[in-house]
Amino acid sequence: MHRISYAYLLTAAIAVATVYRSAAQEPASQTAMHDNTTATIDKGKVKRGWNFGPLPAVGYNSDLGFQFGALCDIFYYGNGDTFPEYLHKFNVEASWYTKGSGVFHLFYDSKRLIPGTRFTFAATYMPNKMMSFYGFNGYASHYSARTAAANASYYAIDRNLLRILADFQGRITDRIGWAAGVSFWDYRIGAVRLEKYEGRPSLYREYVDHGVIRQQEAKGGALAEFKLGIVYDTRNHEPAPDHGIWAELIAYGSPDIFNRTGNSYLKISASFRHYISLVRNRLVLAYRIAYQGTVAGRPPFYVQQAITTLYLRQVNSEGLGSINTLRGLLYNRIVGDGYAWANVELRLRLFDFRLFGQEWYFGINPFFDAGCITQPYRLAEMKASGSAAIYSGEADGLHMSAGIGVKAVMNRNFIVSVEWGKPFDRRDGPSGMNIGLNYIF
Repeated sequence: MHRISYAYLLTAAIAVATVYRSAAQEPASQTAMHDNTTATIDKGKVKRGWNFGPLPAVGYNSDLGFQFGALCDIFYYGNGDTFPEYLHKFNVEASWYTKGSGVFHLFYDSKRLIPGTRFTFAATYMPNKMMSFYGFNGYASHYSARTAAANASYYAIDRNLLRILADFQGRITDRIGWAAGVSFWDYRIGAVRLEKYEGRPSLYREYVDHGVIRQQEAKGGALAEFKLGIVYDTRNHEPAPDHGIWAELIAYGSPDIFNRTGNSYLKISASFRHYISLVRNRLVLAYRIAYQGTVAGRPPFYVQQAITTLYLRQVNSEGLGSINTLRGLLYNRIVGDGYAWANVELRLRLFDFRLFGQEWYFGINPFFDAGCITQPYRLAEMKASGSAAIYSGEADGLHMSAGIGVKAVMNRNFIVSVEWGKPFDRRDGPSGMNIGLNYIF
């Protein structure tokens, strides 16, 4: 199922039309430090105190029903002497679909709460009556657009996810830092339970019936995950850098202390992001090369789509496919034991304007994404199933997409994003649009 959900309906227009309030008046021109560079902020542009960016979350999905709720980015700048770096950031979202799915999310980030340490925390509960499930190993798993159109529950599962993340980062040198974290995940999984699809066939049932998904993991489970890593950072500004590098290497895993099913694992995640200024303050070439894979153990199927991160740019952190990795592809189309991907985009800042006492700019970002599986997951079991629905008989290949995004940026930190992408191969879906917050990297 390709989810058609306008989660932030008319977000760009609402962002421009909504009055944003600042809790204090702007001070005179001063110098502000963010990350690794110093920039002169003109009089009237420095923000102080609290700053709010509320948006409605309104949408419709034929299987989930109407969505209603709200989200808000909240920044605290203190006396403004660190602007555009904030002292504290909160993000809250609560939205619900009339047929029972929803998003309930709280996020916090600060470099000042713990002296010398950046602390990031998130607590999220996401019940989803129609979570996408397309099988394992990309093109090795058969996808039929005709089947998806006739029975939207065929490529779907019922999944409730509770996720709690706590990450810590500190400095080793000016450019090199350490990272550590702990997280708790509770997955509750089953076939789609919506009455209109009762008794209909599904790919998930095929996987369970043929033993590709094992009985002890078929209903999900709880796990604690621990991470440790090193980062290299020379970016001049975190939400939308003009230049610099971010590189990270993270080892993370779970000792299977809750389920006792033998699904302990150790994974490695590596990412390299580079931002190159082509025209000062106007045009940036940005690219990311990333890898994530299992080095030991047997991860359960329900963790394989999770993309580890030290900072949640979106509520969801999953792939490959859709908003965080390969834009425009079917959500979670590519699931493997290991995969690599790359994103390249041009970020053009078109024009600046001032509205309701806030500083804005509008930009576009044409992009190209590509990714592939580097380690297949249970491919032998798929072949042994003898089911054409499970194993297509094809080898996986390179998945690619291209598209364009538009951005409305307030005070250099609050970024409203609309992106549309088109896959190069019809087996990855027709196209997709995502409306939300922030650049994906």
